[in-house]
Amino acid sequence: MTINSESVFNNGGRVSLVGVASVVGLVVLSGVAATGGAQKVLVISWVAFAAMAAGAWLGARADETNPYRLVWGYGLASGAMVTSAAMFLVPQAMGLGGQAGAARIGGVGIAAGIVIGYGTHTIGHRLTHLDTSFDMTTTAIAAHALSAGLVIGLVYASMPELGILLGLAIVSHKGPAGYAAARRLSRSGKSATALLLPATGVGLTAIPSALLPVPESAVLNAVIFGFAAGIFLHVAMDFLPNCEAGSEIDEVCSLHEHSHDLLDELRTHAVGSTVIGAAAVVVAWVAI
Repeated sequence: MTINSESVFNNGGRVSLVGVASVVGLVVLSGVAATGGAQKVLVISWVAFAAMAAGAWLGARADETNPYRLVWGYGLASGAMVTSAAMFLVPQAMGLGGQAGAARIGGVGIAAGIVIGYGTHTIGHRLTHLDTSFDMTTTAIAAHALSAGLVIGLVYASMPELGILLGLAIVSHKGPAGYAAARRLSRSGKSATALLLPATGVGLTAIPSALLPVPESAVLNAVIFGFAAGIFLHVAMDFLPNCEAGSEIDEVCSLHEHSHDLLDELRTHAVGSTVIGAAAVVVAWVAI
């Protein structure tokens, strides 16, 4: 079938068939996870789905993009992600590398995750400017969700005793991402149900990869944890609220009077939200 402006990916204001099919797929995989011992990944998958679906629902129904809501959503999520990656993944990567007699191998994985994450994001952004008949922004978000789920699944397969707090913090950005993406689709007259695919993307890949047998190799696991830390640190830094000229937040502020003053005010909110997001993970870790 030729993909056009009325395709299953981008069908005007109608329900996305791919989105609905992805939800069905997640439901089926949930049964596999429940019986296969991947309960933590199962919970993370559905939290990711609920967060993005809720964000998309709010974004599709908002009359305008609220800059404060956007900044706080991004700030809380990015702060939580940076702290989680630094607390739970980086020490594991370095510790496993030390067990293998080469602690720096974990650092190699971290560097690879950051560099590859940056490279794929940058090339993917270029693709969004291509003149295609389907929404490339939604496709890019879906690709990110599917790849993130693959990494989450491998991490929990390598070390199932990891707490669920890590996974929940990692997918915390799904809410603000869904909100922003739905606003873009709504302004273009497109259905936000296309975001059901990226909403389920984490679970669609995390559950199968969590059930894969992982060799008990300290070197391999050090690379996996390092790569995961690098990927999620890149994503977290990409979600840090950017209140500079030309940013997404600046575009939202330009629709308001006294936009320069508003942007200055939002910088304070950006710092505060990021600090609170980071602190929340530490407090949750201590409490649990």
